Amino acid sequence: MSRTPPGRRADYRYFSAVTTRWRDNDMYGHMNNAVYFSFFDTAVSHFEVERNMIDYTNGDVIGVAAETTCRYFSELGFPDRVLVGLRVGHLGRSSVRYEMAMFRNDDDIAAAEGHFVNVFVDRATMRPVPIPDAMRAILQTIAVSES
Repeated sequence: MSRTPPGRRADYRYFSAVTTRWRDNDMYGHMNNAVYFSFFDTAVSHFEVERNMIDYTNGDVIGVAAETTCRYFSELGFPDRVLVGLRVGHLGRSSVRYEMAMFRNDDDIAAAEGHFVNVFVDRATMRPVPIPDAMRAILQTIAVSES
């Protein structure tokens, strides 16, 4: 089975710089796998906050994680500079597939790639709801395929 090669910066529509810290390294001298997911989550949150997409504390509609993945291609660790690329790979009725990649320093090839599937739910009932039109329009600005 062949493995899909890592993406390039040009494959992504939005970028968020995330600073590595000494504590992100594990005993093997590279960034611990849990930190990758934290950086992905930070990039998604930056995008949503910068665009006033979700009111995390009082909004009626919030996004919850339904699926997460990460594929590792090369090491990251302190003191690397990390740029997280973000795009929407699929936009459903009540869910979005955020696709992310981490780029080390000035590298053009991703060191890691992953995705989150977030389902939008009613805060009170925690049941899926259609993505509000305003949110959908924001998500479409970084979409890479017809949804």
